[in-house]
Amino acid sequence: MASHIINNGLKASNEIFEGQVQLYKHMFAFLDSLCLKWCVDQSIPNIIHNHGQPMTLHELVSKLQVPLAKVSGVHRLMRYLAHIGFFDIVRISQEDEEEKEAYALTCVSKLLVRGSDHCLAPMVDHVLDPTILSSYQQLGKWVHDEGNQTPFAMALGTDIWDFLNENPTHMKYFNDATASDSQIINLALRDHGVVFEGLESIVDVAGGTGMVAKYISETFPHLKCIVFDLPQVVKNLKGTNNLSYVGGDMFQSIPKADVVLLKWILHDWDDDNCIKILKKCKDAVSSSNNKRGKIIIIDIVIDDEKKDQPEITQAKLQLDLVVTAYYNGKERTKEEWKKLFMETDCQDYKISPLTGHMSLIEIYI
Repeated sequence: MASHIINNGLKASNEIFEGQVQLYKHMFAFLDSLCLKWCVDQSIPNIIHNHGQPMTLHELVSKLQVPLAKVSGVHRLMRYLAHIGFFDIVRISQEDEEEKEAYALTCVSKLLVRGSDHCLAPMVDHVLDPTILSSYQQLGKWVHDEGNQTPFAMALGTDIWDFLNENPTHMKYFNDATASDSQIINLALRDHGVVFEGLESIVDVAGGTGMVAKYISETFPHLKCIVFDLPQVVKNLKGTNNLSYVGGDMFQSIPKADVVLLKWILHDWDDDNCIKILKKCKDAVSSSNNKRGKIIIIDIVIDDEKKDQPEITQAKLQLDLVVTAYYNGKERTKEEWKKLFMETDCQDYKISPLTGHMSLIEIYI
């Protein structure tokens, strides 16, 4: 009896200790983001990349020009970033010296090298900007609010679109962030060229600066590509022979084309607004030379967690909270997408994987 009580007590204690570790891990998870921001702000991925080989602590702090008293701080920051996968710590030899530890880029930090293909550093600049982050401090207030105000608006007194229009620096961060993400989408579309076969025209709705449309226009020169966004977004942008920019409002009308592209658009909106957008897309496609066109959606589909890797599911659920805080939007499950399509009388559709966490949805009109 005594041993049974002791064993139960040990089990209960171990559960408390394990719970404490998990709690502390999540409580301090903000350090993942802030150390990432420090790394990008200091251009450390570029410094190591330009060095041409793994870089020792001495070489790194010399390049950063940090005071001697802060060398230990840089070491601890880099140790943590290596622990969470942003850098590898390797052993190197230099001119008959003893082996030393050095920092090497990983597949993650290679995506932070500015000036390289597929650089996502602008996304870090936007998402981890202190002003933008203030939105999440309002989640407690937001869940008790009976109105439709977003956490972003609660924090900054205006919705995100008005805020961006009134703050050119943040608008640039936002546009650069979406353009950087589009580079990854372009890489994925390279293996999905079949979706554009037989088409003569495409309109990229809310396409921003046109990064995806530029790729499509260059890869498929027979396609007439239109980037459609608000007038203030596209007014100074220049097109090419098969790429043009048109200003307007997607809730009013969309330029006619064989296919309408919606990349990371519908997750910004609630169901009612998504239905309005999809109906305008149908109008644009349905009347295009009497041909059967389609709507292409690039967005997140939340699957059964058992089918996704845990990290992919976490990324999807995190982005769901991001669009909630910014726009009162949401990421949708397969059933929620199906419901949207049924209410728009779009019953012929196909969902395919595109990138790690993004899907390609084709709606046939």
